[in-house]
Amino acid sequence: MSNTFDLIVIGGGSGGVAAARRAASYGAKVALIERDRLGGTCVIRGCVPKKLMMYAGRFSHELRDAAAFGWEIAQARFDLATWQEAKTREIDRLENVYRELLDSSKVTVIAGTARLLSAESVQVDQRVLSARNILIATGSSPGRDALPGLSLAMTSDDILNLKVLPKRLGVLGGGYIGLEFASILAGMGSQVSVFFRSDLPLRGFDRALRERAAANLKLQHIQVHPNSNLQGVQVDDSGSAILCDHRSHRFDAVLNATGRHPNSRGMGLEEAGVAIQENGAIVVDAYSRSSVPGVYAIGDVTNRKNLTPVAIAEGRAFADNLFNGERRHVDHASAATAVFTTPPLGSVGLSEQDAAVVGRLRIYEAEFRPMKAAFAGAATKTYMKVIVQDSTDKVLGIHMAGEDAPEIIQSLAVAYNMGATKSDFDRTIAVHPTAAEEFMLMRMPSRVVDVAQTGRA
Repeated sequence: MSNTFDLIVIGGGSGGVAAARRAASYGAKVALIERDRLGGTCVIRGCVPKKLMMYAGRFSHELRDAAAFGWEIAQARFDLATWQEAKTREIDRLENVYRELLDSSKVTVIAGTARLLSAESVQVDQRVLSARNILIATGSSPGRDALPGLSLAMTSDDILNLKVLPKRLGVLGGGYIGLEFASILAGMGSQVSVFFRSDLPLRGFDRALRERAAANLKLQHIQVHPNSNLQGVQVDDSGSAILCDHRSHRFDAVLNATGRHPNSRGMGLEEAGVAIQENGAIVVDAYSRSSVPGVYAIGDVTNRKNLTPVAIAEGRAFADNLFNGERRHVDHASAATAVFTTPPLGSVGLSEQDAAVVGRLRIYEAEFRPMKAAFAGAATKTYMKVIVQDSTDKVLGIHMAGEDAPEIIQSLAVAYNMGATKSDFDRTIAVHPTAAEEFMLMRMPSRVVDVAQTGRA
């Protein structure tokens, strides 16, 4: 068995697999090393099982609203163990799909833990492989050191493997992971409390979305604790506790959603001269090149924009450049994103705060109870926002909180990346009756923001 390759990929997640397959399509001899399961965080313990869990949690809302539409439904009961069995079967199926894709692409898959020996050699257990090019795509994992006792709390991995629903769940962190699991478990019947240090959740998102995310948590009867002075976690035989503001908040379980750390330590990178930031992120340029020639990195391990489609795009661009003579890089600023709360959020482009640096802005907004919610008597609202540069009429940001937001924003991301103007939106015929049509019907700005005049956005 040959131990010499054109490319060694360390990490069998979505980004690593995409890079390996694209490189192999150009005739490169590729080895892919994975110490756990093919598919990585997204497929095995992240996006995919989380969304399957989200669907399960959403049924409680659908069943509640169904009565207003004339449906009589007997007492419903949710069994997490049943969902867990079905989820396991689906993840096993998807892992096999990944394995088959790699096999059909003629990528050599090697199970084991990789360690970089030099810029051209990698050790996997007792085997040493060599290649002119090495790609690090090892992703990230939950951080466990932000608070005393945090290592005792559950992570998102643990939540996705639960078979019994905790009656009371405390969530540490106001990022998308914490808010998504708060919504999911509240929908399944848990009493959920969320603690975060800032005044609003979802740091980095447009403030209007952050405000509505907080409001929607409360509509789900989730207890929200902003500006929390978090001091630690305690776990004993009687349950778990979050220590906050010199008080002990008791729960059956605590979820650690305080953030994730790049998986870069303990694999010989620093010894080989690869520059790594203090937070563990591998330092790379726009073309995913590390500080060591021949060593590259993509995805969460670089801590640029930690989204699965971004890692895939980075992996394919890397392979196109190295093995097909192209010169491509990924525009991280143009990547759309979604938060699968209840209701979900979607966003592409700049927040109002970030867009303010370009000068005078026109802000278009719409907020309404969608037809389905209004008919069922639900209080949930849909919110939409378009940020426009006044001097050019160019759309700088599109944001939405409401049902189908991820699907709608995904489509609008095409227009955004083509440089759409507000006039392009205005002359587009709306599809009626839909929520998405409101993006075409915003004729008058809700306000105009001029930083040069006001000094703030």
